[in-house]
Amino acid sequence: MIETAVDAELATTVAQAPRIHALPKPARDEVERLVEVSVRGLRRMQTEHVPPHAVYKRSDGRVEAVGRSVRYGAIMLLGARWLDMETRTWMLEGNPTSEICDVLIDQSQRSDDLGETALVAWAASELGHSRTEQALEHARLVASDERRARTVERAWLLSALLAAEQHCDVKRDAEREASRILQAFSESSDLFAHHVQRRELRGLRGHVACFADQVYPIQALSRFHMAFQEPAALSAASACAEKICSLQGEHGQWWWHYDVRSGEVVEGYPVYSVHQDAMGPMCLFDLGAAGGPLHLEAIERSLSWMSSAEEVGFSLVDETKSLIWRKVARKDPKKLVRGVRAVASRVHGDIRLRFLDRWFPPDAIDFECRPYHLGWVLMTWLT
Repeated sequence: MIETAVDAELATTVAQAPRIHALPKPARDEVERLVEVSVRGLRRMQTEHVPPHAVYKRSDGRVEAVGRSVRYGAIMLLGARWLDMETRTWMLEGNPTSEICDVLIDQSQRSDDLGETALVAWAASELGHSRTEQALEHARLVASDERRARTVERAWLLSALLAAEQHCDVKRDAEREASRILQAFSESSDLFAHHVQRRELRGLRGHVACFADQVYPIQALSRFHMAFQEPAALSAASACAEKICSLQGEHGQWWWHYDVRSGEVVEGYPVYSVHQDAMGPMCLFDLGAAGGPLHLEAIERSLSWMSSAEEVGFSLVDETKSLIWRKVARKDPKKLVRGVRAVASRVHGDIRLRFLDRWFPPDAIDFECRPYHLGWVLMTWLT
């Protein structure tokens, strides 16, 4: 358990979180468990300011950390800022968020990865860091390369710009990024493409977009509408949210791959736990805050899957190790099912090759946990 004083402070923070109180008691209890596990899990991941890329369970049961990730460190800070001071200090082992952010900015200044630079700028903006404008300027520079056209990264950049609105004039840049993201939206399917440049729909997999390609645009465009009252942004975000909720699985699963042309699910698995307990609810709450529909029932069903993943019969939340395991997947070699279904749906949108479900059932657990997952849990529920 968390130390008594910190445990009491965290309980107070959770008790004051309005999003948690919007839920019925079973879902509320599940979120309280997720928040506590996330705080303890992030504490065990503290390593010289930049957290590991992942921790995973070895065959002997021990947990091992691998790599380092600046972008995951930024998401950790986005979540940590919502904790009370005592809990945040305990979780980060005494390292101030400003000091961690400083290290992340230093490292991101040498990067040409738009996702990394945008997330660091977003964290700096939310924290009101003294080097926010420097972080934003570098993210803008990286984004000026039009070849960097992945929808998720452009959405992160828009969210970073909007978070900086109180510090500097970002309206023109924000409008430009919102326009780019809207170019990725398909009115025929109500889904966002993987790339903002629609010519990228060409190729064997160009028509396939993932769940993340829907979540982060919904979030960013909702926030853009809140800042600048742009109906087109709210309309696209609302339509996409309606679509993914209509496609949600019987047991609350958020499916992984979609056909941007038809609006159908190409392949459902893996089901990622971060989609269920954080990313799905996060974008829907932001949409509701912007004046769009909340889809609270979909959020409750999403959390229900976390309580006991239907495919394996138990929860992926490991309270003994203070980790949330990454996903439930198929045991198919080299992502065979996803690849075959992507190609088949390219040939004809109605081809789904149902027999593959029998050959490769989704009953494998990926015993890996990444710090961004735990950071998004905190940001989603404590905002």
